[in-house]
Amino acid sequence: MGKAKVKRSSTAIDMTAMCDVSFLLLTFFVLTATARTPETLVVDTAPSYSQAKLPDGNLSVITVGDEGKVFFSMSDPNVREETLKNMSSIYKINFTAEEYEQFKLSEDFGVPMKNMKQLLALESGARTVELQSGVPVDSTSNPTNELFHWVKQARIASAKILKDRAIVDSKDPDDIELMTVAIKADADEKFPSLNLIIETLRNQKQNKFSFVTGLKAD
Repeated sequence: MGKAKVKRSSTAIDMTAMCDVSFLLLTFFVLTATARTPETLVVDTAPSYSQAKLPDGNLSVITVGDEGKVFFSMSDPNVREETLKNMSSIYKINFTAEEYEQFKLSEDFGVPMKNMKQLLALESGARTVELQSGVPVDSTSNPTNELFHWVKQARIASAKILKDRAIVDSKDPDDIELMTVAIKADADEKFPSLNLIIETLRNQKQNKFSFVTGLKAD
């Protein structure tokens, strides 16, 4: 007697719904992602085993490379604008509303204050490292040490903005965290250049700062 044949059912799965969900998620991530401007001064950082990460916000980075050339960046666009206003008052240089808007969009910079207006007049893609001589820095707290005042005014601007946000959100302004300052230096950079920056931070009692390093393989 022959065996009864079992009718095979189709194993096809309708993937239409899954494809729709995948494309919706992809569209969401594309629309909500923010493009990051490439760094002007690219450095090859020293390797380390530390896996601690820097915060995404409320951060300023001092980049050192290209034989001691110093660049400065602030993560928050509103802090950038407020800091430039403070620096404008110190160095007696007036900026237009358009120049403030351009500075808000600038990821980093490396020019003396006297050349800032010329830098902002350039297209973002034309602000190459070759056209920027670096932020002036020395061992004093005088106006000649512009990095000293950039860091100090960035910290003041950050504290003011975060305090205003805390008041709006009905939070305790005393609980706000101070701006994180990080040094990102080329692995081959000479110690005197780094020492000037460390002394600049110490002169304003900024004794806590981070070093940006690459992850060393085990």
